[in-house]
Amino acid sequence: MLFSAVAVNLNKVGFNFTTDQLFLLTALPSLSGAILRVPYSFMVPIFGGRYWTVLSTIILVVPCIWLGVAIQNSATPFWVFITIALLCGFAGANFASSMGNISFFFPKAKQGSALGINGGLGNLGVSVMQMIAPAAIYLPIFAFLGIHGVPQEDGSLLALSNAALVWVPLLVIATFAAWVGMNDIASSKASIREQLPVLKRPHMWLLSLLYLATFGSFIGFSAGFAMLAKTQFPDVNILKLAFFGPFIGALARSFGGIISDRLGGVRVTLVNFVLMALFTGLLFLTLPGSGSGSFLAFYVVFMGLFLTAGLGSGSTFQMIAVIFRQITLDSVKKRGGSDEQAQHEAVTDTAAALGFISAIGAIGGFFIPKAFGTSLAMTGSPVGAMKVFLVFYVVCVLVTWLVYGRRKPAKQ
Repeated sequence: MLFSAVAVNLNKVGFNFTTDQLFLLTALPSLSGAILRVPYSFMVPIFGGRYWTVLSTIILVVPCIWLGVAIQNSATPFWVFITIALLCGFAGANFASSMGNISFFFPKAKQGSALGINGGLGNLGVSVMQMIAPAAIYLPIFAFLGIHGVPQEDGSLLALSNAALVWVPLLVIATFAAWVGMNDIASSKASIREQLPVLKRPHMWLLSLLYLATFGSFIGFSAGFAMLAKTQFPDVNILKLAFFGPFIGALARSFGGIISDRLGGVRVTLVNFVLMALFTGLLFLTLPGSGSGSFLAFYVVFMGLFLTAGLGSGSTFQMIAVIFRQITLDSVKKRGGSDEQAQHEAVTDTAAALGFISAIGAIGGFFIPKAFGTSLAMTGSPVGAMKVFLVFYVVCVLVTWLVYGRRKPAKQ
């Protein structure tokens, strides 16, 4: 999500990238992150959560330092920023392994809450980044390194490199904390071969579709909202307000997991998709055109989308944990396996499914900002992209109701 704050300001420090190029930079970290989530989801059962967290955290220092250096030279070619953006996707992949690791530590009845809280705190990082980065770029934090910033029309100095470099010491601290504070558990160990069977289950792909619509929307809107708002309402300083959306969504994700444990993930997810479709429809009415449009209405409706995307991320993850656990338990018992074997396979399959599905869901982080950029480049308006999103949410309403809403998942 680093580029969601950086891309908006690149042209202010001497670069000359098009709107479509800037949208691409915000989208690419989610694409590489989605691809990397697949191998990352295997790593915790193979190496253990502690060792893998240490390694996967410290390597994030590389794109942060590289981006901080690249921004200081306005002659840096676009392909360099593309490479750095792809490397930033390692952070998103790390999220998948953390969710898989969490699932080993909690029983079925508490997995919705545990996954929701972990996911909510992870998503909160998006809001924290979008809150800290806009402030850091105007402070002489790294003046001792010779980074003073580029003069702006209002007389301020814009040190855009700070947005990347400020995370380096925090990543080092997080790496140390993981090394001394985390634990591995024996039940989390499993080979890749043991985890692959989940790919053969139709439910994995159906639940991936639902998670793509919820978490994919959250991560995609987080990446593209600032750029979209800037194109539609250029007079508004959106960076001062952009962090509220991810903040609301992160809190809602935790709440979504908790209420799903009480009310049922299917019920919460179904209502949530109806609301997402409704907010998307309302968004059409807020866009500028022929002198019309309201930033306040646009902002409020988008906050509703962030809220429901976050809430749905928590409820769909609760569905995944409950459904895969029950399916695996039933499968092992049918072939005469022991209770111990059933519990072990249930934990392994659930963790693998969470990792795979989170990888697919993260593709939304690429698709949404890229769709906005393509729609704007082709028609001058984001309406085309929004129509696709609306249809997708309606499809998810139907899938949730027809597949999971009319009967218990354990019987499917």
